[in-house]
Formats: sequence, structure tokens, C-alpha cells
Amino acid sequence: MAAPAMEGYSRAMVRVLVIADEEAPDLHPQALRALAPQLVLSAGDLPWHYVEYVASSVDAPVVFVPGNHDPSIERVRKSRNGTYTADGLPCDGPRPHGAVNADGRVVEAAGLRIAGLGGCVRYKPGPHQYTQRQYVGRARRLLRRASVGGPVDVVLSHAPPLGLGDGDDKPHEGIAALHLVLERLEPSWHLHGHIHPYGQQMSDRRVGPTTVRNVIPWKVFDVEAKSAPNDVVGLRRTVSRTRRP
Repeated sequence: MAAPAMEGYSRAMVRVLVIADEEAPDLHPQALRALAPQLVLSAGDLPWHYVEYVASSVDAPVVFVPGNHDPSIERVRKSRNGTYTADGLPCDGPRPHGAVNADGRVVEAAGLRIAGLGGCVRYKPGPHQYTQRQYVGRARRLLRRASVGGPVDVVLSHAPPLGLGDGDDKPHEGIAALHLVLERLEPSWHLHGHIHPYGQQMSDRRVGPTTVRNVIPWKVFDVEAKSAPNDVVGLRRTVSRTRRP
């Protein structure tokens, strides 16, 4: 018997707000409420407090991947009663509060499956930076995780694929392994940041059935879900428990 559709979510179309790299003054609370997104995605390089502000201003799950300028994300354990511990001691949940980390994982939210790959190609010491060879391993692990649970709707990364909207300098080199990810998963959308437009119009690119879009500073549009949600309730409850005022 098919699972019933979740109240507030459409099986077909999901209104998605995507943010990245630059805090947007026009995304004030009234504007966020007017946009009424059903899902928020963050492609990285945003202060945790800004992601938390957006999460607290909308009635929707928030999913993110870290960028190369984001701090390391604390490794904590979550107990069955919902509390967090680090080194055996109680602690707050990892920041940003109210958001789910999709880096190297496949997350289901608002009826969409999102495969995440954070960070950028290494150009100096720091968190969330990897060599092209390391990205091959990260991409293969992501593909194994994505092989179970149905089709992927969105690939969310901080940096773009190599040669597809990336930069000429080493800090803005694209990720070669993302081509393998897009070829295998065939998502409808690949959303990223990292390459600042500086006021210029950044055109979408196409890779097979996938639209590749630079979302800096923010974009809102509808995404058609390939399949029905499997764990929308669980994710919404997780977000609700971790959201901060």
C-alpha cells in the first residue's frame, strides 16, 4: 500500500530556496515568509548564524554542505533520546543548528533526495579541502550510498564540476569527480556556489538531463520530485528538535 502524501508537501513539485556564499540583505524575515519555501538548501561558505537565521525563519527543512571557508564540523554522538555527547560529555548539537549536513551523504527532505559533496579542491591547508584524487574516493562512497533508496533529485555541492562554470585559478578549480557523480545519478539539478558572479549573470549549464546552476547569493524555484518521500517526517522532527530560536 502506498504511503500517504505528507501534508504541506507535493509529490510532484517542491519549492526550493537555495543559498550560498553571500548573505543576502533582501532575505529578511518577511521576504522569507513570502517566498514560503518547502525546502532550503545551503551550498556552503555562509556563517553558521546566517544558516540558523534562515532555518528559524522558515517552516521547512534545511539541508547544507560546507564550503571551504566554513569551520570544521564537530563530531558528536546522538543518543536515542535526542541528546548529543562529545567525548562522553553532554553538548549542543553540531552547528548550524536546525540544518542537516548532507556532505558525503544522501538526505531525504520534503520529498526530494539530495546527494551532497562539500568543500573544494585543495589549494591551502584548511578544513573541507580535498585533492582531486581524494574527491574520487569521496564521490565513489557517495555513489554507493546513493545506490539504495531510489533516484536522486539534486546534487548539492559547494564547488562546480571541473570545466563547468569553475574558475581559472587554483582556489576556484572545479571538482573532476563530480562528472562521474552526474553521469551515474542523472539528477534533475546540480546546485553549487563557490564561484562569485560579482554582479554578472551566471548562465545555467546542461549535462545530459541535469541542469547545473550557480545559486549565489540565492535562488528559488520548483523542483520536480522523481519519487515519493520516504522519510520526510523523520527529517522534519530532527530539524524541529535541533532548531534554535
